[in-house]
Amino acid sequence: MRITDLLTKETIILSLQSVNKADAIEELVSKLDYAGKLSDREKFKESIMDREKQSTTGIGEGIAIPHAKTTAVKEPAIAFGKSVTGIEFESLDGNPAHLFFMIAAPEGANNAHLEALARLSSILMNEEARKELMNANDEADIIKIINSFDEEKEDDIQTSNEEALQASVIAVTACPTGIAHTYMAADALKAKAAELGVSIKVETNGSGGARNVLTAEDIEKAAAVIVAADTKVDTDRFIGKPVIKVPVAEGIRKPQELLERAIKQDAPIFSGSGSNRMQDGEAEIVKSKKSYFYQHLMNGVSNMLPFVVGGGILIAISFMFGIHSADPTDPSYNAFAAALNTIGGGNAFGLMIPVLAGFIAMSIADRPGLAPGMVGGLLAATGEAGFLGGLIAGFLAGYIVLLLKKLFAGLPLSLEGIKPVLLYPLFSIFLTGMIMLFAVIDPVKAINTGLTNWLNGFGTGNLVLMGMILGAMMAIDMGGPINKAAFTFGIAMIDAGNYAPHAAIMAGGMVPPLGLALATTIFKSKFTKQEKDAGKTNYIMGATFITEGAIPFAAADPMRVIPAAVAGSAVAGALSMVFKIGLPAPHGGLFVVPIIEGNILLYMLAILAGTIVTALIVGILKKTIK
Repeated sequence: MRITDLLTKETIILSLQSVNKADAIEELVSKLDYAGKLSDREKFKESIMDREKQSTTGIGEGIAIPHAKTTAVKEPAIAFGKSVTGIEFESLDGNPAHLFFMIAAPEGANNAHLEALARLSSILMNEEARKELMNANDEADIIKIINSFDEEKEDDIQTSNEEALQASVIAVTACPTGIAHTYMAADALKAKAAELGVSIKVETNGSGGARNVLTAEDIEKAAAVIVAADTKVDTDRFIGKPVIKVPVAEGIRKPQELLERAIKQDAPIFSGSGSNRMQDGEAEIVKSKKSYFYQHLMNGVSNMLPFVVGGGILIAISFMFGIHSADPTDPSYNAFAAALNTIGGGNAFGLMIPVLAGFIAMSIADRPGLAPGMVGGLLAATGEAGFLGGLIAGFLAGYIVLLLKKLFAGLPLSLEGIKPVLLYPLFSIFLTGMIMLFAVIDPVKAINTGLTNWLNGFGTGNLVLMGMILGAMMAIDMGGPINKAAFTFGIAMIDAGNYAPHAAIMAGGMVPPLGLALATTIFKSKFTKQEKDAGKTNYIMGATFITEGAIPFAAADPMRVIPAAVAGSAVAGALSMVFKIGLPAPHGGLFVVPIIEGNILLYMLAILAGTIVTALIVGILKKTIK
């Protein structure tokens, strides 16, 4: 397929009227929409803007390539726009952009379309092509210029691949969308390598899958490896080699610097137990024990966090109108409070587990993992499998998709386009759902029921020990089955007229978020900026009995955070029993303080003691972030 099958006279603007980035994007989107290339104009524009938020598509040298791959595209297309005066586009070199290529790719675009888009990205690295496009006077000239360089580019690709078989430097390029930057970085590296007399082979991880894949022989012979990527790539194969890791934009902007570093082997030897970290525009390999398991888990946690924070605070605000203000049958009912509770609890919190599972699966298997992961997470949430069920669903869905990719690898290339839109979602959702329904949910529910029955038979013979156990259970899985078993037991005790257990449960449930919040305040050097920001909201969530606020911390560092939280919650629960506190309300937090039975100051002391224990243990166990 030729590039000009996608770029037509109907999608060319010879003189953009826009004077800023937002207007330029609007003008190009309108051109594609008017040409009938979009099925949902606003959704496509939103996807374009989302891509810009990740990193600017103003690559420098007067070029901007805003792009998106979305279901809002009816058929693949390219819109071209030119601005002689230039438009500020937040370009990497700080200069205005003059030539604009907006790429619209549909989900499931076939290989021919994707290869054409890749060739366009590469053509724009040619200075002569840019000059001719700037001097073009009509639509026919634009198409003629693109066609002439398109033919040359096809020849170049074949030659470069053959010459690179004996590469002394190897590279991998990848960007989140896999349409433009991936191939521009590859071409910049190959062009500069040719100037420097360095042989190179570049693997591109684009939207259509990996191309020019590095073989074991390529890797063995390579002096060094350049990884220019903004998304996850397989680096374990480079163990024992000097690896330079930078954002994909660096591959476009600084190919000579990267190649010179590679030739000198100016990079740490990759051991397979490290992770890559960016600092001051340079990439360095830093030692870490974090596994791929951790990376997948953190992808889920980071995307879940906004639901936990936003939903939790809305729930807390709703309780200000009364603990039962969301119940239409209660005299304290308030419509606004009910709306807040519905938005925060019924919806934001309802999406928490599906989002966790979906993005874990997506980290493992890329975009095809999202749908089965979210479905599995929703089954876990509605089936009362909780947080642990969501974790199982995420990893299950991700690895099912990886298995499907291997099984479908032998299908004809003509069926490549239907894999992501039909085969992967159909089989992965089915398999994930069946395994969750028939192998995961019931065992987790059985654990929950067993814990509840055990607590019901525990009696009140040793109240301090009971308080310790109940408090600890609130912190073990923070909203999961164990937590809910303790909470259910507390409500059952309220119904039986025994208010002491639920007071211990409330204290235990408040401690994890409060303890983590205090730890981020006292031990700032041991937490990331994101964690410190989350710590501030945990003061509110802890004070309002929303234990789930501590989940992101526990998921990121379970071996240190969970024991600390359990210890603090156990102390708070035990002291609550010692102080003979009772709580008749089936909830917790500051909103129920007025109805607490017993000495309120002693109860606050119990919670404070547990909070301090958790914060100190976390501070002692966690390592300082370098």
